Amino acid sequence: MASRIAIDRHSGHPVTPRPALTPGFGDTFRLTLLTNDPALALKADHAGVDRIGIDLERLGKAQRQAGLDTRLSGHTIDDLAAVAGKLARAEAFVRVNPLNTDTEWEVDAVLEAGAQVLMLPFFQTATEVRKFVSIVGGRARIVILLETTAAAIRVREIVSVPGLDEVMIGLNDLRLQFGVRSHFEVLSSPLLDALAQEVRRAKLALSVGGVARTDDTSLPVPPDLVFAQFPRLGATGAWIARSFFRDTPPDWDFDDAIASLRQRLTEWASASPKTLEKTRDQLAGSASRVTFQIRPD
Repeated sequence: MASRIAIDRHSGHPVTPRPALTPGFGDTFRLTLLTNDPALALKADHAGVDRIGIDLERLGKAQRQAGLDTRLSGHTIDDLAAVAGKLARAEAFVRVNPLNTDTEWEVDAVLEAGAQVLMLPFFQTATEVRKFVSIVGGRARIVILLETTAAAIRVREIVSVPGLDEVMIGLNDLRLQFGVRSHFEVLSSPLLDALAQEVRRAKLALSVGGVARTDDTSLPVPPDLVFAQFPRLGATGAWIARSFFRDTPPDWDFDDAIASLRQRLTEWASASPKTLEKTRDQLAGSASRVTFQIRPD
C-alpha cells in the first residue's frame, strides 16, 4: 500500500518531513559563539561550543538598527587569528559584511587568518548568494543569514544555489522588516514553518536565532518555550545569545551551562508533535505581551 504524502494546505506543495530527531539531538546541536576574547574562546571550546569566531558585519547595520540594543561589534580580522589559535575542537567562524566591492578582499583575509566557516548576512537575492559562493570558491563552509523580507519571499530560489551548507534565520532583522513586536512573534509564526520547510526540502542544515541559559528567569519569555521550537522546526543550530553571560550565578560554570542546554534540547526532541505545537501556542501568547525591544543574537 502506497504511503500518503502530506500536502501543505496553504501552499499545496508536499510537506517535507522534519528530520528524525534522536535521543542525542542536543549533543549534535550546533552552537555558535561570537567573541573576540581569546580567554572566552578557550572556555567555550572546552565546553563544546561548535563554532567560535568574530563578527565583522558593520555596513548598514547601525542605520537599520538605530536605537536598539544591537550587536554592532568592533571585531577585527586580527582578532580572528587570536581566537582561532585557542581552538582545539571548534571551527573558526566569521560573519562578514553583506556583499560589497570589498567582499573578495575580506574573504581572502579571513581565510588567511584561519576562518573555516563564513556567514553572509543581509542579502536579498539568489544572485548575491551565488556571487558569494563563487568568491569563497570552496575554501570554507558557507552559512547564509536569511533576515530580509525579500530573501524570505525568494527562499526557494536562494536555497537552491549550489555550494551552500547551512541557512540561519535571523529573527531580529526579520522582526524589524515585518514591523512586529519582537523576535518571539516571528519565531512562533507560520512564516517560520514555511521557511524551515524550504530549507529542509533543499537538504540544508537549519539554524534559528539564539539560545539563552536554561536557568535564566530574566527574559520576557521562558527560555524553555524557545528551546522547544528547534525540534518543532527541524532546526539543528543557533547562536549563543549575549544574555547567556548576563547575571550569571556566583557558582556558574560554562561547561555545566552548555551541558544543561544540550540536555534540555534532547528532552524536547523526544516530545510529541502535539506537545511541541502546544509550546508554539504558548510562545505566541507570551510574545503578544512583549512590548519592548530585545535582541536575541
